[in-house]
Amino acid sequence: MARQPTLMELAGEQKPLRPMKRPAWRLLDPNFQTNASLYAAQCMLATVAIFAVLLVLDSVTQTVLVASLGASSFIAFTMPHVEASRPRYLLGGYLMGTLTGCTMSLLGDLFFVDLPAASLVLAALATGSAIFLMVITDTEHPPAAALALGYALNDWNGLTVGVVFAGILAIAMIKECGKSNMKNLL
Repeated sequence: MARQPTLMELAGEQKPLRPMKRPAWRLLDPNFQTNASLYAAQCMLATVAIFAVLLVLDSVTQTVLVASLGASSFIAFTMPHVEASRPRYLLGGYLMGTLTGCTMSLLGDLFFVDLPAASLVLAALATGSAIFLMVITDTEHPPAAALALGYALNDWNGLTVGVVFAGILAIAMIKECGKSNMKNLL
């Protein structure tokens, strides 16, 4: 059985990405010219992953939650070989963000229904708690702090939580499946 060509080989890209001194005035990444198809392919993977999530999640009422998935896809597909894009960080961070955001939202619904200022305090606590839990469990993923904030400030239900987890799982799986053909773009 013949070896399958990599995405770089199919695109005719042979030159590895390398750090370059970048002047402040430059418009395009210097590596883009020699690796344009790789940049396009990795960004297309991110686009497909987010499109699949948007088909299921009501993006109009759940904008903050969708935005965190967009930020996660940026990390996963532009930096596929850094630790922050490993499934442990993507999924673990979302678990911590979901736990804290949903907990603070429920506390607000139970105890502070008529106090709008309390929801702001609880949202801040959700964000800080998510950061704390991610740091102590070694699952740091910055978009998950935004996810905690989104759950604390917006209406959500079990379907929303499931779709968000399905979304981050899809992002992690697509990234892991294509990782051998991808390079860090940053």
